[in-house]
Amino acid sequence: MEVVDFAREILNGDSYKSKLFGLEEQNLKLEFSKSTEKTAFDQPSRQSKIALTDKQIKFPKGHFHKPEKMAIALNSFANHELLATEIMANMLLLFPQETDEQKRFKRGIFSALRDEQKHLKLYVERLNELGYELGDFPLNDYFWRQSKKITNESEYLSIMSITFEGANLDFAALYRDQFLKIEEFKTAEILEIVLKDEISHVAYGVQWLSKWKKDKSLWQYYLDNLPYPLTPARARGKTFNKVDRLKAKMDENFLSDLLNFDDQFSVTKRKEWK
Repeated sequence: MEVVDFAREILNGDSYKSKLFGLEEQNLKLEFSKSTEKTAFDQPSRQSKIALTDKQIKFPKGHFHKPEKMAIALNSFANHELLATEIMANMLLLFPQETDEQKRFKRGIFSALRDEQKHLKLYVERLNELGYELGDFPLNDYFWRQSKKITNESEYLSIMSITFEGANLDFAALYRDQFLKIEEFKTAEILEIVLKDEISHVAYGVQWLSKWKKDKSLWQYYLDNLPYPLTPARARGKTFNKVDRLKAKMDENFLSDLLNFDDQFSVTKRKEWK
């Protein structure tokens, strides 16, 4: 199957199940003979039930033993995976694929996209077991809005791999442990799967940015390719999961810069955690 056709199936499909296109085909092979789009999709198709919105619902501060609180969390987690699937499909259309290196790069995106589809399915199945559906609570479009700033591969990696997926190394570990404390083992197991896959996704970003940075430090190259108003503060969670960042091949200098970065913006201070 042509990679551009695969991407269009996901972006044009408007149901939850259509976003899982190709997931069950374990040996799905992609071809790269067709030309890519000059511009990516402005918005992915979604049915009204799962429509993107700028509305936000307050993420629960614990109390996950209550079914509604757990459902709100799972709905949010699932939406992040759905957004990642759609953003990655969009990048498969946007980026060129003329050279062998470009094709290798896009195969990496495809591999990560398949993981995101898997995570989405796991979260929604758990949500359904609780008696809820994806979209029972608002599905925020923040990640998609940020992805529209992407114009090249380095910006994609800086936004998705290092910032959003990097932050999820913190969030997945944090919430895994919180669900373990209340003996909600099914959800904790899903978060552990997500965490392990995110390590490889972040490592993919580190690998390619390191290849392209030339004489710059990885930190400086990352900063140069992180579109405003995003800052490295978005690449951290409440806790700082150094162990898994090291597994993702981030070096000590990069981790020190990330940990100590302060952008002075209250929006990224996350005061509600203090």
